[in-house]
Amino acid sequence: MRKVLAVSGGIDSVAMLHMFRNDHDVIVAHFNHGIRPNSFEDQLFVQKLASKYQLEFVTKSAELGQGASEAIARRARYDFLFSVCEKYRGRLFTAHHQDDILETIAINCLRGTGWRGLAPLGDERIQRPLLDWRKCDIYIYATENHLTFRQDQTNTEDSYLRNRVRAVLMNANVEQKKELYELYRRQCYVAKEVRAIINGMEFGRNTSFERDLFKQIDDIIGLELLREVLLRSSVAQTRPQLRRALDAIRNYQSGKRFPLNRELYLQITKYHFLIKEANG
Repeated sequence: MRKVLAVSGGIDSVAMLHMFRNDHDVIVAHFNHGIRPNSFEDQLFVQKLASKYQLEFVTKSAELGQGASEAIARRARYDFLFSVCEKYRGRLFTAHHQDDILETIAINCLRGTGWRGLAPLGDERIQRPLLDWRKCDIYIYATENHLTFRQDQTNTEDSYLRNRVRAVLMNANVEQKKELYELYRRQCYVAKEVRAIINGMEFGRNTSFERDLFKQIDDIIGLELLREVLLRSSVAQTRPQLRRALDAIRNYQSGKRFPLNRELYLQITKYHFLIKEANG
């Protein structure tokens, strides 16, 4: 399998590239967003690194302009990176690390994304070999290996939310960061468990689901599993609604109904429950 390494030229991705420098299944992919006037210099820098390590190099230039938002730049970059993966039948590797996780959690919470914001970077198409590294670990690695890298000037501009969040997190103590990271690992575990159960289920018209499964798993996994089951039937529920539905699945007597909305309800049987249409 080809490894498509997303290399911006910054210290994180340069360190990752150095770790993979002897792997000739690697493709070095660089997206020149065109946000900064000197972004072409980053492209040339990464191209020279790829040449130094005798690795294949692919790039794309875009003229997003200095006013481009973080969201637009990110979307354009990942569109390019995934297109490279598709072309070469490869897997995408990025240099996200622990500090990135904490920053993304903080941003998600500020934006009101709820507890799922505590488990960011969950795209299974992406391999992240540095997730257990802290930023300081990467600096140490770069120093020990005499690595040179490019500094992105936009990383210090207050106009970007991530930069403001990063400045605040720098003042957080080690224990606070450790607790947040452990919470992140817990949420990743929940997501993994839910995906595993969902992948073993069959979905279709009048599909029945075992009540015992929802009785045996803990509340957090049960709520997320029920959420996924209902979403497969295009039913979105709030957290309190999911709690009431889960309680019904676990405790209602056979023959009772639990309304989901005006169109759908849960039909409870002795061992199963079904999603039914109210006017069906």
